[in-house]
Amino acid sequence: MSQSNNANTSRKWNLIVDVAKCENCNNCYMTLLDEYVGNRFPGYSEPCPRHGHHWIQLDTKERGSGSLMDVAYLFTTCNQCDNAPCMKAARDKAIYKRADGIVMIDPQKAKGQRDLVKACPYGHIWWNDELDLPQKWCWDAHLLDVDWKEPRPVSVCATGSLKAVKLSDPEMKDLAEREELQVLHPEYGTHPRIWYKNLFRYTQAHIAGSVARVADKVEDVVEGARVSLTRDGKEIDSCQTDMFGDFKFDAIEVDSGEYTLKILSDGREKALRVVMGASVNVGVILL
Repeated sequence: MSQSNNANTSRKWNLIVDVAKCENCNNCYMTLLDEYVGNRFPGYSEPCPRHGHHWIQLDTKERGSGSLMDVAYLFTTCNQCDNAPCMKAARDKAIYKRADGIVMIDPQKAKGQRDLVKACPYGHIWWNDELDLPQKWCWDAHLLDVDWKEPRPVSVCATGSLKAVKLSDPEMKDLAEREELQVLHPEYGTHPRIWYKNLFRYTQAHIAGSVARVADKVEDVVEGARVSLTRDGKEIDSCQTDMFGDFKFDAIEVDSGEYTLKILSDGREKALRVVMGASVNVGVILL
């Protein structure tokens, strides 16, 4: 078997992040501080500063408004890129990739190489002024090398948002296709090993609203109304209102233009034009 085929079939670490499950508890971030602040792991990592570094970061996105607003949290960290720009920028092989897919910063060779901070397009290399050293999360390689089954942040994720898997590249490709996993900024061409499920919760938008009717001068919600979303005269999605009269169409591109909502219930019909910017709450639609 050729060397390239060997590399393709060897098992490598990947991280799957389910955006829909993250509740911003910060257990992953706090566990990383517990592991690295004040602790030196020779050959793996120098101590992380108590303040200023976010080797794991959770970003917040609010979508919509009113009662139909939702919030998503995006876990980001070193992407363990197979085509890592930081590796190309490093001198003296100060950044290298292990056979198991983990990208490491050599804590001795990297000293003084401040330009490596800007080499990461994802912003996940941090500068330690005290140690004159670029740093990032080493994926708890020092623990995995003594037979830990997963990195510490994965083990403390209370909602199951994080899952570490060690698979060959073909196996990971199949898994990504089956579960519709995505990576951040594929246009960078870095080939990350951090994969995201339900990424649309953070990167895309929704159209939501409520349906009601007035009977005997009383306004009440309409459950089970058919709501369709059309564009250029073609229906692209449909749903029924829930017990609160609410509906939502998700995973819509931001700033994607004009759509039409059509509502049908008990012979009553109404249409509404929506121009898509960010997420939209159209409010209560009266039939």
